[in-house]
Amino acid sequence: MALLEIRDLDKHFGGLAAVSEFDLDVAEGEICGLIGPNGAGKSTVLNMIGGTLLPNQGKITFQSKDITNIPAYRRASRGIARVFQRNALFKSMTVVENVLAASYLHSSKKFTEIFFKTPSDLKREKGLYDRAMELLKFVGLEEQSNEMATSLPHGNQRELCVAVALASEPKLLLLDEPLTGMNAEEIAAMSAIVKALRDTRGITSIVVEHNIRAVLGLCGHTVVLNYGKKMMEGTAKECVDDPAVIEAYLGAEIDVI
Repeated sequence: MALLEIRDLDKHFGGLAAVSEFDLDVAEGEICGLIGPNGAGKSTVLNMIGGTLLPNQGKITFQSKDITNIPAYRRASRGIARVFQRNALFKSMTVVENVLAASYLHSSKKFTEIFFKTPSDLKREKGLYDRAMELLKFVGLEEQSNEMATSLPHGNQRELCVAVALASEPKLLLLDEPLTGMNAEEIAAMSAIVKALRDTRGITSIVVEHNIRAVLGLCGHTVVLNYGKKMMEGTAKECVDDPAVIEAYLGAEIDVI
């Protein structure tokens, strides 16, 4: 059984059908690409999986449980994390403090423990700090841990957003245009991080991305959306090579090989 199953998903905004009759199965441990032209409904699908939007119709099943109508915070506690198009970071916090803030999702800290710390509280906080530093090392930001998050270059901020998402201990990571605004070196680094999440941590990812060269190197299972409907599904290369996809999205003169 798939880790994530979506059936007949619809989302309407007034008279506009943003997503219609959308089906998707995502197996555990895969990197699934979701591509299509601007306005195709990709981010809307990601929003419905993450819970920031609820569908008008359809069903979303995660780990064999129906999550269609539960709020985003409950989905996060069940193992779904999101990296948004824009860098969602606490501007007044350091790099490591941003990761620590997300770490408390799975903490059992009570209100009184914020002010009265027992030895066990201090030990737990040390464990959270060590875990945050381990995540920063994983994404290559260990040396910048005490810098202000917003002082980092754009590519490093995107990597920090991944570390923040990982602090919630996800089983499924939703990445909305993770490579936007990056240079070639930064794209290679982020792509390596996403692959390592799968290979070393078993984390499943869904990637919405316009960089088709990166999708070819990163994603296996790929779905093409157009006008809110699934246009094609297959490997990344099958989708990119399809003449209908080229006409609808890529443009016949774009070389992606």
